[in-house]
Amino acid sequence: MKDMKLASQLLMIGAVVAVALSAVGYWGVDIWLASTQWLLVSAVLALFGVYLKMGS
Repeated sequence: MKDMKLASQLLMIGAVVAVALSAVGYWGVDIWLASTQWLLVSAVLALFGVYLKMGS
């Protein structure tokens, strides 16, 4: 149970980082992915984070 809670928090942190990378890309410096792709990555990470939070 505790592992799922930690994994959920890590996924949510990853989602926030992905949004930050999207904001950096908005200003013209794409890092590995385009801004819209970072937003998609953020949405997927957040969904998995919420899913794991519900399971714990």
